[in-house]
Amino acid sequence: MKAIIFAIVALFSLSSVQSAFAQDGVISVESPHDVATTIDKLAAVLESKGMVVFGRVNHTQNAQDADLELRPTQVLIFGNPVIGTPLMNCAQSVAIDLPQKMLAWQDESGKTYLGWNDPMYLKARHGIEGCDEVLQKVSGALANFAKAATAE
Repeated sequence: MKAIIFAIVALFSLSSVQSAFAQDGVISVESPHDVATTIDKLAAVLESKGMVVFGRVNHTQNAQDADLELRPTQVLIFGNPVIGTPLMNCAQSVAIDLPQKMLAWQDESGKTYLGWNDPMYLKARHGIEGCDEVLQKVSGALANFAKAATAE
């Protein structure tokens, strides 16, 4: 009986940890637009600010190509070496999380969200020291990009 109770508690704990990690370090805002429009607006604002858009991943289309279903889900990959290089000089391992990415997705209720990695999470993840000014600039820029992409 003790073994069964232990197994149930362990399973419950594991499922709780998995759901906690699902949003750990991700900032998200609701968008009044559909996923494609949100990503289109994001790409336009990024390019207007001198960012390089490296790619767009349409996970929904990829799923459809494999005869699978997925609610609208797209990722935009972008960056600027003027900003990313100083971060990598502080902690070279942060390169695994660069270039930056923003994810637009539609949830089960039909709402659209735009999300991105919180630079403060990256600071903790990579043990970045002495780069708070750069991290604050990145945080502000990402928030501004999201605000512009999700504006009415």
